[in-house]
Amino acid sequence: METKAAPYDVAEFLETHEEMAACLEACIQESDGDAAFIAKALGDIARAKGMTQIACYSGLSRESLYKELPGDWSPSFDTVLKAISALDLQLSASVKEGVIVEDVAEVA
Repeated sequence: METKAAPYDVAEFLETHEEMAACLEACIQESDGDAAFIAKALGDIARAKGMTQIACYSGLSRESLYKELPGDWSPSFDTVLKAISALDLQLSASVKEGVIVEDVAEVA
């Protein structure tokens, strides 16, 4: 007997802003600098929230969002920032784990 599985679509399971933020955070951490991977995550989150709504809030067209966020290539940083803002998320930065943090005043 053959078992058939439906394709997994993360967008079907992202329901809250917290889940969307956690998904994006995890993808950023796992991306190893792959901007297309992060774009794919943004596209999945945008589909979960509703591409039309995100297009309206970002000032970008639905078509351009579908074109720029499939994960096939790196979108412009402007598009990334607009999408993140329209998703009611924000970017933040922190020091990488394992990095020795030196006091800049002591180095100079």
